[in-house]
Amino acid sequence: MANNTSSLKKKVFVLDTSVILYDHDAFLNFKEHDVAIPIQVLEELDNMKSGNETRNFEARSFIRVMDEISKDNLINQWLPLPGKDRGHFKVIMDDKPAIHDAEDIFGPGKFDHRILNSALNLQDQNPDKKVILVSKDVCLRLKAKALDLTSEDYETGKVKNVEELYSGKTELTKVPAKLINELQKTGSLPAQKLGLPTLSSIHYYTLKNGNSVTDAYYNPKVQALEYLVERSVFRIKPKNSEQAFAIHALLSSDVKLVTIQGNAGTGKTLLALASALEQRKNYRQIFITRPTIPLSNKDIGFLPGDVKLKVDPYMAPIWDNLRFIREQYNDDTKVQVRIDEMISNEKIVIAPLAFIRGRTLSRIFFIVDEAQNLTPHEIKTIISRAGENTKIVFAGDIYQIDTPYLDAESNGLSYLIDKTKNHPLHAHITLQKGERSELANLANEYL
Repeated sequence: MANNTSSLKKKVFVLDTSVILYDHDAFLNFKEHDVAIPIQVLEELDNMKSGNETRNFEARSFIRVMDEISKDNLINQWLPLPGKDRGHFKVIMDDKPAIHDAEDIFGPGKFDHRILNSALNLQDQNPDKKVILVSKDVCLRLKAKALDLTSEDYETGKVKNVEELYSGKTELTKVPAKLINELQKTGSLPAQKLGLPTLSSIHYYTLKNGNSVTDAYYNPKVQALEYLVERSVFRIKPKNSEQAFAIHALLSSDVKLVTIQGNAGTGKTLLALASALEQRKNYRQIFITRPTIPLSNKDIGFLPGDVKLKVDPYMAPIWDNLRFIREQYNDDTKVQVRIDEMISNEKIVIAPLAFIRGRTLSRIFFIVDEAQNLTPHEIKTIISRAGENTKIVFAGDIYQIDTPYLDAESNGLSYLIDKTKNHPLHAHITLQKGERSELANLANEYL
């Protein structure tokens, strides 16, 4: 009987297009195992290489990486993957398998069925190896299993136990009254007096003793809880402790990266936008963006009109929040005119993520709404382009994902929260209490 090590070395992972569009470096993440790319994947990527959407960038990036690795070699032969202790890769051809024919069973003409056939043919040719189809497409994985082909999701970037995802806040009950009084009077309380662990980043606490409730935040510089003074931003007042925590993180000069997770109506985008306006003098520009999720999987090009008309339907929720903030100053036309001028002078820029690519992110307050629709690789790309004195805010609901190949575990927002929860430049808060309306709360709680 073969030992575990030898059986692991005999695995061949076949990647479909959805994996490449999720992470163009995916084929470098299988350690010592071999990786195969069906020729149909290259066809699909060729059809997607033009355009400004994220999938277009991923397609072009993968094509470039493949070209660089293959150099003058034939890619239909096994070539070594770059790096120490890695396996080999090749492009597998569009051949019919000996036993199961996916096109006969599921129908001809679809790339997915041809990809299945390529993987099945590879399995027929290599009976001594375990061939595994890797796909972000649940339906394709099920079809593979129906044809006796092992199939898995792409695990890199996935967060396990998302139900226990870092919330950024802790509630302490039965706190001695004398300690709460000390915090309120002096503004600070050594964390050791409450037996709290030493942390490297901001964390928010609610201290309770009977009906007495006090909000505080952990300051890693002094290893103490500091009294949190509730603040309003651009006339937007926090309606609960969670919103007060979020405003503190958004205003903190020590925090350069903020993540806000929560249901619809909890105030994520509104608080981020109001906080940006409150600090407008500290930044060269305010960028508010969100990934465009094409309607019925169509590109925005099918929509009528110029670029502005095409993208306005996607940006409408952001404009609604800005309009709401503007309405708070119905008694002050000067502020309203100032907001209008900021828009016309592009001090405030509201645009889809694809249209902001390539811009310099120096002294920018950068808000990314609906961040749960981004991949971990997209999140990394955005943050890596941050210049000096830039603050980036990612807001979204990890349970409301509009793209078919992401879920609560694999989306970029969950990944970011989990990976940076202990970094001193990062602060996170999960908003749970809906403040949009009682009717909206009904939908979140009961439907």
